[in-house]
Parts: sequence; structure tokens; C-alpha cells
Amino acid sequence: MRTADFISAVLRNPVHDALLCRLNELGLPDAWIVAGCLTQTAWNVLTGRRVDYGINDYDVFYFDPDLSWEAEDRIIAGFRECADRTGSRIEVRNQARVHLWYPEKHGKPYPALSCATDGIDRFLTRCTQVGLSSNGVDVYAPAGLDDVDGFVVRPNLVPNFSAEAYRTKSARWRALWPELKLHAPEVWHLDMTGEAGPR
Repeated sequence: MRTADFISAVLRNPVHDALLCRLNELGLPDAWIVAGCLTQTAWNVLTGRRVDYGINDYDVFYFDPDLSWEAEDRIIAGFRECADRTGSRIEVRNQARVHLWYPEKHGKPYPALSCATDGIDRFLTRCTQVGLSSNGVDVYAPAGLDDVDGFVVRPNLVPNFSAEAYRTKSARWRALWPELKLHAPEVWHLDMTGEAGPR
């Protein structure tokens, strides 16, 4: 899948247009629409489904060196009208703060990030390692777009990877998009490392 085709597909979802407008109104630094809402919109376009079919929420990342909860909460509040207007659940997170709460919440290590796209690098699956910049033009896809186009779901084996979370998420997706080709995390770990046991 070419970057231009990916952008064309994801912008068919009106929620993404609304998010881009709000991001530009707020002028958030290093801001991106990220993850499943993009990939799943592309899957829906490719399969002729309604563009918002199966999308649980819409994720927005930005990077602000102000680490206070109050600053992030003001930004979250700034998206409530957009969520109400589009009838969608919007999750907004300052990636500069994630290391402050992630280990306690998920029981996994999470070193401090240096930019918003560092957060994309640590996503659970390679097919959702995607971000659309607030300018609506730049795409960040460190694993490429072939898995999106090919309906392939495989693990992204970073230090915060959770096999249990991966199985739960991929099973939900498979029920919604039966076209998906799922890779078991243990098999992928064996293929990549040659080790004799599951991760």
C-alpha cells in the first residue's frame, strides 16, 4: 500500500477530519492520530465496510514537556466537544508523561520517550504502528504499510509487549475482520530469535 493510498483511505473516515481540525485549533506540539483507528479504517475501505465499523476508539498522541497531569487534562477536555459531536470515544495522551504511569498500570517497563512517534514504536502490533500527523500529510509507519494492506496481524516484540494483551486484542479484531491473518506471539518469537520456548 502506498502512503498516498493509505491517507486517502483513512481520510474517508469523518472522525479523522474532525480530529485534524481540532489538533490544528489547539496547536498541539508533535501531534498525531495513531494506531487502530487508522488501520481499521483502511481495512474497512479495502473490504467495503462502513468506514467506522468495529473502531473502538480514536487515539491522539502529542508530546509536551509539561509533565503535569493538569496540563494533559486540559487537552483531554479540549477534545470532549469533538467526541460528543462525532459520537466517538477519543483517547488523548501526552507521550512525554507515559513513563510516569505505564509501569504501575501495566506491570511492564516503559522508559521515558523523546517524541510522540517513540510511542508508536512501542505499539503491541506491527499493523497498528502508524500515525497521521496533524498536517494530514505525513505518515509515520516504522513497520511499513504491507501488513495493513495484507490484513496481517503480528506482534511487535518490544520490552513492554504482553502476549496476553496481544491475544485478547487480535481475537477481538479477528471476530470483526475475519480476513485477518494472525501470527501467534510464541511462533513469531521463535521465528525471530531461534529460541526454543515462548516469550
